[in-house]
Amino acid sequence: MAPDVVNIDPPGVDYAHSLVSLCVLIHENIDHSSADKDRLQAPDAISKLTRKESYKAQRKNYRREKKRVTNELLNSLKDPSVVVLADWLKIRGTLKSWTKLWCVLKPGLLVLYKSPKAKSSHWVGTILLNSCKVIERPSKKDGFCFKLYNPLDQSIWAPRGPENETIGAVVQPLPSSYSIFRAPSQASGMCWLDALEISIRNNTALVRSVSNKSGSANHETQWNEADCEKHFDNDLDDVSQPDNGAHLSTGDCEMTDSESDLSVKEEEIDEDPPETPYIPVFEEEFGGAGAQVEELAEENKSLLWYLVKQVRPGMDLSKVVLPTFILEPRSFLDKLTDSYYHVDLLSSAVLEDDAFTRMKSVVRWYLSGLYKKPKGLKKPYNPILGETFRCYWLNPNGSKTFYIAEQVSHHPPVSAFYVSNRQDGYSISASILARSKFYGNSTSAILDGTAILTLLPRGEDYALTVPYAHCRGFVVGTLSMELGGKVTIDCEKTGYYTEIEFKLKPLLSRADRINCISGKLKLGNETLATLEGCWDGAITLKDKRTGEQSVFWNPTDKVRKSRLMRYTVPIDKQDEYESERLWQHVSAAIQRDDMTAATEEKTLLEEAQRARSKERKAKCEEWVPEHFQQDLKTGQWVYKHADLRPWDPRNDLYQYEYDYVISTRTKHPTPMIRTSSIISVDPQQGDTRSLNMKMSKRKMAQKQVSSDADVNDSATTSEEFHSDSTQSVKNLPKTASNAGVMMAIHELEKSLKDHGERIGQLQGSINNMLENCRLRSGPTYIEMFLIVFVAGCMQALFLYLA
Repeated sequence: MAPDVVNIDPPGVDYAHSLVSLCVLIHENIDHSSADKDRLQAPDAISKLTRKESYKAQRKNYRREKKRVTNELLNSLKDPSVVVLADWLKIRGTLKSWTKLWCVLKPGLLVLYKSPKAKSSHWVGTILLNSCKVIERPSKKDGFCFKLYNPLDQSIWAPRGPENETIGAVVQPLPSSYSIFRAPSQASGMCWLDALEISIRNNTALVRSVSNKSGSANHETQWNEADCEKHFDNDLDDVSQPDNGAHLSTGDCEMTDSESDLSVKEEEIDEDPPETPYIPVFEEEFGGAGAQVEELAEENKSLLWYLVKQVRPGMDLSKVVLPTFILEPRSFLDKLTDSYYHVDLLSSAVLEDDAFTRMKSVVRWYLSGLYKKPKGLKKPYNPILGETFRCYWLNPNGSKTFYIAEQVSHHPPVSAFYVSNRQDGYSISASILARSKFYGNSTSAILDGTAILTLLPRGEDYALTVPYAHCRGFVVGTLSMELGGKVTIDCEKTGYYTEIEFKLKPLLSRADRINCISGKLKLGNETLATLEGCWDGAITLKDKRTGEQSVFWNPTDKVRKSRLMRYTVPIDKQDEYESERLWQHVSAAIQRDDMTAATEEKTLLEEAQRARSKERKAKCEEWVPEHFQQDLKTGQWVYKHADLRPWDPRNDLYQYEYDYVISTRTKHPTPMIRTSSIISVDPQQGDTRSLNMKMSKRKMAQKQVSSDADVNDSATTSEEFHSDSTQSVKNLPKTASNAGVMMAIHELEKSLKDHGERIGQLQGSINNMLENCRLRSGPTYIEMFLIVFVAGCMQALFLYLA
């Protein structure tokens, strides 16, 4: 039978000789393995070492053996002489069409090329045989068909090629978990089937044997341990597949994650990045629904009266030192986090395909941050210049929403903050200017600024404003506080717009008419739905088209229990100017109701701030924020390390924060490009696009003038028509049309200049005539006629120029 098989083999391929070579290599390797086994079992000096030294020696041998096995496989991959079988095979793609590729079978690997040259540019893909099974596949067509597949429906492809290629040659797309091959004949197909089965079952033995046979110094590739780990990482076609490193099926030398943790300090491979430690915060204080009032003691009333006497109506209270009894024991930077305990509503908004539904989800999240109120009438601390605060919320899906805030200015007081959850697809950036006005019996705390909510995968920016806090009853009535003003939520890209009015309680109204709001959800000028209710209670939405009314938001007990857990940095791990650590003594004094000690501690912080300010002025230095920088174009403060790229599930693993830098842990290192999402357009891009439109109009005018002028003399292109667009004027033929355009522009400018001079002369004549008429008792009929005539001439001239 052997001669018959040889006779029907394709020319140039000796399959029988290849199979015999495989068997010889396996037997030789078995002998080597036996010798190695005897050598390992021989007594050595390890038994004489201490237990600790023995453990270190074992770990060292373990790493050496693992590195040796990996190097053997990689060397066999790069060595052109290590080939089990090579021939043309047809491969079926995802679109069920066939492609002819050059297939090279190596120990444990099947490498595909577009041509027998096996160049780096011809590499198509590498199949990892240790995770594959091979089976004959019936086919109606000529030849022999077989299938390589993963029984668990996982990827069979290695992400890198023999020369560390990451992108293969362009061919039709191939399936990820299997591959179907067709050999030209039955005999060649059976040879491929047998060779693949032997290679799959004995890939470790083949690797060691061929390495000993052909492992010369010329072909050996030196790899460090990091390269060995990263070269054959699992393919990323399956998004849900975790990144557990490269597990090569090399028998006793296989390494798992739990074992690798034992040698982290010595190997320094794939270490987790350092992260800031956080702990959960369980205690939250809620005020009751309805009016937010405060009953003052007699001594506090006298302090308040003393304060009222010092100010006048219309005065800004930001520079006034307020009494300690009205302070809430937390900073304003901490107060701003009240809006994010239901931030998971934004996660669902990103997933909505309907733009109107997304707007409703954003409005629902906006209202969810209002119902939390302190007990009584309290005001947070004014942040110290350079004060910072950071925390995060754990979303139900396991993602984290990070919050970074910093006081970037003291006069005027400006607070900047940044919120990011790239995994769920949203970020928020804002800088808030806090100011207040005193009206005699009341005062208003106004927060100027616009927060920008970005839905990263959608490329949509929502501009949000906030209401002001109105406090009344300083002189007459009960001291109370409520929200007022009109806020807007605007998405310029989709055209949807929401306005909500926070209504102050009138003097003559029922007690239940407090904290009321009304709003409209619009598309352009059309109102799609209306909102009615209380911002600390139930809010209903009415569809204007159908008239259907439903509960839009209601902070019930069930909703309050669903508030996300917030995590903060322990005080002993915080920096010197972090809010909780900075104000810890003031907060402790307020909580034990020792207002004298609270005032003393607060005064120490304020005096230290003034001393630092005087020192900077003496040195002619300006304060530079550490984590935010000002956009010179918009004037807004933006986070220095903002990352607005959409989440990449194939490469991004999770977000983390360290030293106030919010970063993303990735499977593979990628260049950090500070840019917006791939869909959104920032103002600079908008300016570039408008500039390109202007240039396109100039090009059209240039073509029109050139067709009319019909001039063939060559001329250089004017720099006025150069742009940075890809369709630059540099790519157009340099013809005499440019000279024609310049002549036309010159004539137009000259004509406009002449008309301007004439209009100036007429205007001067009219002014002189009017001045003369004013000095005299009254104009004559001739002068009136001249005035009307000149005015008519000017009007006709303007119409002619228009």
